[in-house]
Amino acid sequence: MSEPGTESVLVERRGAVQVITINRPQAKNALDGAVARGVADAVDELDASDDLRAGVLTGAGGTFSAGMDLKAFLRGERPSIEGRGLCGITQTPPRKPLLAAVEGWALAGGFELVLACDLVVAGRSARFGVPEVSRSLIAAGGAALFLPRRVPHAVAMEMLLTGQPVDAERAAAVGLVNRVVDEGGALEAAVALAEVIAANGPLAVAVTKQIARSTSDWTAEEAWARQQPLIEPVFASEDAREGATAFAERRKPVWKGR
Repeated sequence: MSEPGTESVLVERRGAVQVITINRPQAKNALDGAVARGVADAVDELDASDDLRAGVLTGAGGTFSAGMDLKAFLRGERPSIEGRGLCGITQTPPRKPLLAAVEGWALAGGFELVLACDLVVAGRSARFGVPEVSRSLIAAGGAALFLPRRVPHAVAMEMLLTGQPVDAERAAAVGLVNRVVDEGGALEAAVALAEVIAANGPLAVAVTKQIARSTSDWTAEEAWARQQPLIEPVFASEDAREGATAFAERRKPVWKGR
């Protein structure tokens, strides 16, 4: 339960980038029902807004998230949204890019939120882990399903079966983390990376994400056919014409999202 007078999730806009902060530092940003609803509402706003192009998910107080709040669990709370998964993003990630800015621990459900993000920026002291087996539990919020798709199979099995965490440097070496920065710098670096993404054509970015996330479920035979109806509206869009025109005129494009 959040401290009186505080919000479990803070949301701010930095230009075209939305920053979502899990704000329970006194509980290591453990996930309860209020956090789940707050994150889900924030990513709904991200996808609905014409002004927002990318999001960054982080945690307050030097910790990303220690996972599910077990005290809240004993009260009957679950940090998931029906049909959408943990905090509303593990089963149905937002249509727009979502980046994780990780400082300190990202454990269990907190780590599964990281896996729901498209890119990860980590401070050097960050640690990533799925300790569920050490409590005779299963990482059912997405880690057992998706970690083997994000890192080499042997690394995924080591993390899942031993329950031991990995540090930021190893996470980067195996492809889980995009950038490792000085401690305390993850959020600013993630926002800067999100701004690079936000400068690109929003239609193209969203459909590129959709294709990239879908392709593991497509056979080689059907991939081209499944991709075609997704890309055609983008190539026929006003933004596509604006991109070509701006290149020819040597100016920055002005995207309309249509």
